[in-house]
Amino acid sequence: MENSTGQQANLDNGKTVAIVSYITLIGWIVALIMHGNAKSSLGAYHLRQMLGLMILAVATTILRVPLMFIPFLGWGVNLAISIGLLVFWILGLIAAVNAEEKPIPLLGDLFQKWFAAIGK
Repeated sequence: MENSTGQQANLDNGKTVAIVSYITLIGWIVALIMHGNAKSSLGAYHLRQMLGLMILAVATTILRVPLMFIPFLGWGVNLAISIGLLVFWILGLIAAVNAEEKPIPLLGDLFQKWFAAIGK
């Protein structure tokens, strides 16, 4: 019984870390600290997913700045990238809420490789 209770507590903590990591940069930092106190594979997985997503958002923002000055085409590309990032964030959050280690489409597996040291 103790073992299953301990496993449940670890799963609950991992799920909390996973969900909190998707709530802005401050939430990610809080989740990283929480994860340091009680490590779980689920928490580490989503910390890596969200770190990759945040870096992707910053990188695409830098690349999108010149596009803001191109009427219609640039605006459309900016909107499409913003919607894509939002969809990736929602998919990651849904996976965290469901306690699944499901990668963000296209880059999620790469995020796991690139940021393997996070959460260990």
